[in-house]
Amino acid sequence: MNALEIHGLTKRRGDFVLRGLELTLPAGCIMGLIGENGAGKSTTIRLILNGLRRDGGTIAVYGKDNRAMTALDREDIGVVLDEVGLPEYMNAQQIGRMMAGIFTHWQPEAYAGYLRRLALPEDKPFRDFSRGMKMKQGLAVALSHQPKLLLLDEATSGLDPVVRDEILTIFADFTRDEEHAVLLSSHIVSDLEKICDYIAFLHKGR
Repeated sequence: MNALEIHGLTKRRGDFVLRGLELTLPAGCIMGLIGENGAGKSTTIRLILNGLRRDGGTIAVYGKDNRAMTALDREDIGVVLDEVGLPEYMNAQQIGRMMAGIFTHWQPEAYAGYLRRLALPEDKPFRDFSRGMKMKQGLAVALSHQPKLLLLDEATSGLDPVVRDEILTIFADFTRDEEHAVLLSSHIVSDLEKICDYIAFLHKGR
């Protein structure tokens, strides 16, 4: 089974055009998405999430058109974008309680384990986190509601090399389940070389 299938995907945003993108991510695999700034990486991820309306083409997540996915289907996708959108005034404990009320399959024990593993303080407000800590908090949330597909936009940026290696190990562990898959956009080629089964290059929307 393929976790993600994209065929003929097009999108125009101002002067930028994503032209006929073809991409297939098999389940059980990690794909790195690489390209210069403005190549279309973030646009592609937002199209997969149906956060942008596509102009043409198809996107299927585990065989289902992304536009037809129910709220429960969407819980199969864990997401960390380049800006982690969590309430600034909440600490990690409060964020966990909030997520328990949002996600049907929220796992408080898994979340507590990721907080420990990623050395995240439980009582510090999110607004006081560094960029790297915010990314780690976003990852802890994304991994704790039993997703099958992880979409990560520059998720290792702002992290020191030791923490990046730990994050990459978590991704590798995640895809040991053959239903799971990861799409990871990054500028850090060495990270992608370590863990990716496939690399997709985007250049000027192609």
